[in-house]
Amino acid sequence: MNKRQVIVLWAIALLLVVALIAVKSTRQDGFQSATERSRGDTLLSEFEPAEVAKLEISNGDNSATAVKKDGNWVIANRDDYPADAAAINELLRKFDEVKVIEGIEADPSFAPRFGMDPKATEDNEKGTEVVLLNDAGTELARLTFGKNSEGESNPMNPMGGGGANGRYVKNAADTSGIYKTSELFPTLSADASAWLDEDFVKVTRIKSVTVSEAGKPDSTAWKLSREDGSKDFVLEGKKDDEEINSSALSAYKNLFSYARFEDVVPAADAEKEWQADQKQTATIETFDGFTYTVDFAPVKDDAESYLMTISVDAKIAAEREKPEGEKEEDAKQADETFAADKKALEEKLAAEKKLEGRTFKVAKYTVDSLLKKRADFIQEATSTPSASTSPQGSMPPSFNPGQTRPRTQAVTPPIAIPPAAEE
Repeated sequence: MNKRQVIVLWAIALLLVVALIAVKSTRQDGFQSATERSRGDTLLSEFEPAEVAKLEISNGDNSATAVKKDGNWVIANRDDYPADAAAINELLRKFDEVKVIEGIEADPSFAPRFGMDPKATEDNEKGTEVVLLNDAGTELARLTFGKNSEGESNPMNPMGGGGANGRYVKNAADTSGIYKTSELFPTLSADASAWLDEDFVKVTRIKSVTVSEAGKPDSTAWKLSREDGSKDFVLEGKKDDEEINSSALSAYKNLFSYARFEDVVPAADAEKEWQADQKQTATIETFDGFTYTVDFAPVKDDAESYLMTISVDAKIAAEREKPEGEKEEDAKQADETFAADKKALEEKLAAEKKLEGRTFKVAKYTVDSLLKKRADFIQEATSTPSASTSPQGSMPPSFNPGQTRPRTQAVTPPIAIPPAAEE
């Protein structure tokens, strides 16, 4: 091999190395984007969740506004009803930590392709806009959330796989493109009711329930009561010839024990939404000294929903009644138990007092037990067959079951036989 051939071979090798480097560079550039944020970066830079004092979420005609007042989150468009602080703080944390999977160079005209079309007829195609502000009203961030990314693997997810594993987001402060993020944000909703604190009235150890006639709050339709928590309810005013349907009374032991509401209706809308002529009042007393007054009525044009208001009072004993001759060690234990119970009742009263002055929307099944009529507690009398009529197949009246039934015999009358003929 001469010198010229060696030089040619080295030149070819050098060209191959340069080509290989170019291919690798091209592949790496294929994963890069000209957007400001790259894969693995957080969506927002220099974002501090603690600085957020107002959160506005909107989608079409729906909107939810959460505001921090005196250190507590409330929902402004629900008359400042307490918000689910844990849910809001969790959302802000995700805004701070969410990662970029991919940056997509796209001008605003391409937003509809990612489910961010403000002119769309369907809300799920319009996108959900989130505005974050601080105490001074300065905008910290404005984000628009589009549809989920479908059928693509998520390199930020160690489990891999396809399916919905991210969401498209546009940052108003970043015009370089749209980002595919590593979060779905399933709790993000423009429905104000989704952000309300779910704590509600919990009635326990019920002593009596009194319900008024529909449209007549001063007229009692029926009343149930019991002497202690271990006994069943009785219907007051029961007549001697009435038989109580005990199964119909058992549900009242747990009345409102697990109640929940669907929404809080602003005071300006409440009186217009319920049927005032169907309003009823229920008074519930408990063995713990609590008295609940519940007003409820059906919602106009919605037979499956009711509106209700709640007021609560309680008589909590300040001191324990000590039995005569009580031992010192027993008294100490009893005093500690009484003090703990007293504190729990006082905290319960304070929490439920916050529900007063609010109008709650509940499902009809929540108040179904209060919609009963007095006749629903009376069991229909069963008719007894008359002694003069015997059902088909019964014993005749003269037959005594204690005696042995006489056996019936068939008797054939004698037949005359003619004499045999003589030969």
